[in-house]
Amino acid sequence: MKVLAIIPARGGSKGIPRKNVRLMNGKPLIAYAIQHAKECERITDVAVSTDDEEITALAGHYGVPVVLRGEELSADAVTLDPVIYDAVLKMEAKNGCRYDVVITLQATSPLLSPETLSGALDRFLEDDADTYISATNAPHLAWSKNENGYYPLYEKRLNRQQLPPHYQEAGAFFITKREFVTQNSRMGKKISVYEIPEREATDIDTVNDWIVCESQLKQKKVVFRCDGYKELGMGHVYRCLTLAYSLMGHEVLFVTRGDRTPGLEKIKASFFPCRTIARDEEFFEVLKEEKPDVIVNDCLDTSKEYIQTLKTLAPRVVTFEDLGEGAALADATINALYETPDTRENQYSGEKYIVLRDEFVLTDPIAIREKVSNVFVMFGGTDPSNLTQRVYRLAQKYADVPDLTFTFVAGVSYDCAAHGIVDAKNIRVYQEVKRVTDLMKQADMAFTSQGRTVFELASMGVPSIVLAQNSREQLHTFAQMQNGFLNLGLGSEVHDDTIEKTFEWLRSTYEIRKDMSRLMQQHDLKSGIKRIKKILLGE
Repeated sequence: MKVLAIIPARGGSKGIPRKNVRLMNGKPLIAYAIQHAKECERITDVAVSTDDEEITALAGHYGVPVVLRGEELSADAVTLDPVIYDAVLKMEAKNGCRYDVVITLQATSPLLSPETLSGALDRFLEDDADTYISATNAPHLAWSKNENGYYPLYEKRLNRQQLPPHYQEAGAFFITKREFVTQNSRMGKKISVYEIPEREATDIDTVNDWIVCESQLKQKKVVFRCDGYKELGMGHVYRCLTLAYSLMGHEVLFVTRGDRTPGLEKIKASFFPCRTIARDEEFFEVLKEEKPDVIVNDCLDTSKEYIQTLKTLAPRVVTFEDLGEGAALADATINALYETPDTRENQYSGEKYIVLRDEFVLTDPIAIREKVSNVFVMFGGTDPSNLTQRVYRLAQKYADVPDLTFTFVAGVSYDCAAHGIVDAKNIRVYQEVKRVTDLMKQADMAFTSQGRTVFELASMGVPSIVLAQNSREQLHTFAQMQNGFLNLGLGSEVHDDTIEKTFEWLRSTYEIRKDMSRLMQQHDLKSGIKRIKKILLGE
């Protein structure tokens, strides 16, 4: 079975000058069609039909012959039928054979994958159809018009998913039996449609088409590995979700431990694709199957062996908050919470690389009022040291103070009721708030732990008292007085009386709170996600 693929490509293009030879994502546009055809094992020969010297040279560069067409076949009004017929005759004469199948392969469909082309040809050779036309199924509620006005092209208004198939031709390929290739037609008697993915059907006619295609060709597959549970907290999951939301145009997959329920449920609620694992070996198997371009590991300290394995499974490996031996081997290690002295090129540390959620990027800082009316309290998604309860007991002492409210925000894994954290006369309790900025912007001061929340409060300029959850949090150097925080140290070692006296002092010192807010706002925290995106994608 001899199969010939013809790629028609004129030199003239009014919409996009030199369209077929211009570089798209680093390669001439026509190169994609040539390479796709050459990767299809069942295609016997590939040829380019052209009238252009530059296209001729490029075809030679990519190792395919050229069929030169005369002026009579190069005019704007000439259809493809005589062009393909001319190319087939010349290739048959050159190779001394008669082909069984002819494929017209358009140079203007760079997103067509070799797998789709091979699948279409395989099915065609097994089918009894004479012609296959590439198409996409795009059902819509459509209308037409005649002399009587507009009328619907449907019988019943239904949701798109319920509408009957509506196939639109794609310019990607046209497969037909040789006997039906003539001067005026390539259509056989029995015609069938081969449905291709919508992404692969883009045909470049306009500048906008070009922009869309080039963006798709730059798309990368990014796998995020993170967990969220009581002992660790939910910050790693929140950070990865925020980064994933920012990677529009790229393919994202989450991988998490199946027994880390809080993190798993949060990822599921985001509707990102997610796969669960029980151990590292299963993660490696997922990576072998998915073949990502980038692995983002947000699971704290790594070993050399772990990162070395990841680097065999993806071109780029990025790790977060990694103080382990593997950090030196990753393509990039981002430690926004730690000001590491390491000068290695792959290290990015400090507040420049913090990931703020969209709501914080869009929300303006608060205005500092002379009187404290609202105290915001938030100790992370799990609060393993139960600092929430200690500040709650403090808030109860102020039940009779007029116009003073404490606003507590607890994470999904903190059981408020079990700890007696409930609404009271001067206390409002919220669990798993979707837009925490709506509550933060009402605050005059705050209590928090020494994790990522300090950056969120800093972005809004809320003067804060900090209690660290554990010794690792104490390594986070941002939450200090020079940046607008009163850091009392490890929460388990701070006496309740110290917490109360610090609160009372800060509540009564307007100028100090105003100065703390000013110090917080000296940092450009909102640009961190832009910097990190470039690091993740290797740009």
